[in-house]
Amino acid sequence: MILQALKEYYDRKAADPDSDIAPEGFEKKELHFLIVIDEMGEFINIEDTRERIGKRLIAKSFLLPRSKGRSGVRSYETTFLLWDHIGYLLGLPIDDEKSSKQHQTWLKSIQELPQELREDIGVNAIVQFYKNNGVSKAIASPQIQECLKVSQCNMSFRIVTDMSPVPCRKKVQEYITNNLVLKSEKDTERIEQNRKIGTCLVTGEKGVIVRTHNKTYINKDANCLVGFQRKKGYDSYGKEQGYNAPIIKSTEFAYVTALNTLLKSHSQRLLIGDATTVFWSQKRSSFESDFAFFFKEPGKDDPNAGTEKVKALFDSVKTGAYLEDKGDIPFYVLGLAPNAARIAVRFWQIGTIFEFAKRIKEYFEDFTIIKPPNEPEYYSIWRILVNIATQDKSENIPPNLAGDFMRSILNGTPYPATLLQAVIRRIRSDTEYRVKPVRAALIKAYLNRYNRFYPNKKEKEVSMKLDPLQPSTGYQLGRLFAVLEKIQEEANPGINATIRERFYGAACATPVTVFTNLLRLKNHHLAKLESKGRVINFERLLGEIMGTLQDFPAHLDLHEQGRFAIGYYHQRQALFTAKNNAKSE
Repeated sequence: MILQALKEYYDRKAADPDSDIAPEGFEKKELHFLIVIDEMGEFINIEDTRERIGKRLIAKSFLLPRSKGRSGVRSYETTFLLWDHIGYLLGLPIDDEKSSKQHQTWLKSIQELPQELREDIGVNAIVQFYKNNGVSKAIASPQIQECLKVSQCNMSFRIVTDMSPVPCRKKVQEYITNNLVLKSEKDTERIEQNRKIGTCLVTGEKGVIVRTHNKTYINKDANCLVGFQRKKGYDSYGKEQGYNAPIIKSTEFAYVTALNTLLKSHSQRLLIGDATTVFWSQKRSSFESDFAFFFKEPGKDDPNAGTEKVKALFDSVKTGAYLEDKGDIPFYVLGLAPNAARIAVRFWQIGTIFEFAKRIKEYFEDFTIIKPPNEPEYYSIWRILVNIATQDKSENIPPNLAGDFMRSILNGTPYPATLLQAVIRRIRSDTEYRVKPVRAALIKAYLNRYNRFYPNKKEKEVSMKLDPLQPSTGYQLGRLFAVLEKIQEEANPGINATIRERFYGAACATPVTVFTNLLRLKNHHLAKLESKGRVINFERLLGEIMGTLQDFPAHLDLHEQGRFAIGYYHQRQALFTAKNNAKSE
């Protein structure tokens, strides 16, 4: 189903005259540098195509002859048509033993170029460049040091009078298109004898089956989405590699090109944990271009863009359509992660635009909670996950957790239990901040969704703000702890460490071990307060909370520990709001 949806996306883009998706036989690829030569092949200079976007240098992309898959100890024997990386074109870096082998392969491919291509002025200039000792002149160029700084530096040639590289010249591209048909016919005739013609599992069409599929970059490394290792238990009935699951060449090109196009897109690609997520609809829609705004961190240049998209999303559930889109248009979400052998599929979700809009709206409603004024209205997935990672660092986000979290949002199912475990663990280890608004929102979201799927009459839904009638013992103990901390803070202005730093972990897990002592200490702190009215208010609040408790439990389970954190957070926010209101009056 994944390959079929990607093939449909390619066909949709290819049929659009305004689309820039690569036609068969080509691919959009970045060329970091161009060797500029004249029509006689004389070296002029090396041109840097990169432009600075933010803090990164981004190379310009061109429509080039499609690359070929290469791997193993003899990968140096495969080169691309009129473009490749610096090892092939110039034999650099010199200290890499593979470079000389790659360069010899490249020189051989230049010598074997067909006469039809050599008749092109640009191609002939490349041939002359190597005859004129152009390599040594290029290596002596001062720009070569910049080339060597780039990992996997892709290069080609440009005639000084042209604006585009030689592989983009009209005659070269016509040659590729014309020979694609001829090569396919020759392959069919040759392969039929070996029974390598088959019916495509994706389209049902008959054609030449691909043995290996082209690779895709989802990070610095490239891997196949579909692949079979030889002699590793994947061979069956004498068939190896791609012949196990027949996919014809045109289909393989279409799905790989579609996936690469999505992975390079700024609007249809999103990084969630270690999962690179791409998404698209069966027909062109606003939802596919806005989908990323629902989950990504807002940009500094337009921090309110995501908020506006979310508000439009809330309206869509009322109307049954997102903006001008029809709600019944199929929509696809694919989460991919790097892996040693091939790309790992973290999740694959199919639904209509309306179904996804409804589930995403529920996700935002789950995370609604009272917040300080400086907090964002909606949290991105990155902000949620990074706040439960060790040291609040992206690289410490548990890899599977991001995929499981995204899957639960898109399916409308309970959030993973590991999410609650992670946030409780992070709250207990973070002595400085403990229950941040985003962590409180996450706990509330988890508990309420869990209770919707597994109802318990003894439990009440966690509200957005303080709920004095919440029957949870953990919630009321959290409130009590917050009040005791506030009393200590007001009694000892400027105190470095409160009971939160010393006792929070024990209070939320084993209340009986700490609360008796904390209640005894609060009498000492209340005696220090100068305002008798403040003392009365605190004692009234403590009496209200203690009236809901029968005793201090020896242990709180994970859900009750979550409610403890919510009760603590809600009470802190209520005390803060009350103090601000008193000041304003």
